[in-house]
Amino acid sequence: MVTAYLALGSNLGDRRAFLHAAAAALGQAPGTRLLGQSSVYETVPEGNAPEPLYLNAVVRVETSLSARQLLDACLGIEHALGRVRPSDGAKRARVIDIDLLLFGEQTIDEPGLRVPHPALLARPFVRIPLADVATPGLCHPQVGERLDIAAPDEGVRHFLDP
Repeated sequence: MVTAYLALGSNLGDRRAFLHAAAAALGQAPGTRLLGQSSVYETVPEGNAPEPLYLNAVVRVETSLSARQLLDACLGIEHALGRVRPSDGAKRARVIDIDLLLFGEQTIDEPGLRVPHPALLARPFVRIPLADVATPGLCHPQVGERLDIAAPDEGVRHFLDP
């Protein structure tokens, strides 16, 4: 069994419901067990893009799947929840996005699969919820930076239901 961390994001529709549905589906995926979920954060779109605000969270799972199988499960969950990926590969608003951040201490660089996620260290909207759910002492497997702590960021705030 391997511990993996996955980032969840949504900025269309009932954002919180999409995050919960994705987390629940990950916990029910064959060979995968949900171990924890971060708080939910409301965040500005990356690069202040003219899109609706995101809700973001990170989940920790334990899985017997390979990294590729887990990624495939994530893509299947996205599709089942209504995500349509643009054919041009551009980033656009979405009902759900699931990114594989870490897969144990493995480093993987294959077509369509890079672990640790290449933008992990540069994204406060991932770092902050990751720190919420990280096991104590979790470090980035390539650079050794601690991931169980994160600096606050003005673009990332706790989301409170209205």
